[in-house]
Amino acid sequence: MIDAKYQHIVFAFFMALFMSFLMSAAISAINLGFPENFFSIWMHAWISAFVIAFPIVIFVGPMVRKIVAKLIRTPQN
Repeated sequence: MIDAKYQHIVFAFFMALFMSFLMSAAISAINLGFPENFFSIWMHAWISAFVIAFPIVIFVGPMVRKIVAKLIRTPQN
């Protein structure tokens, strides 16, 4: 198993992996329809998107957590 101190990196990896996978499929389908070589076009788009998405999630994640923390109401005791 992976040490807990790397949780943010593992989270960012999988978030970027799944989001880039799904978004590259959706955007490729919207822009191209479903040509015969759709799968290869999609896989190329996915790899490109993941290479960009992973560092962005690493960088933006802490900022998003701070924004969310300010927007969420904590329970009153």
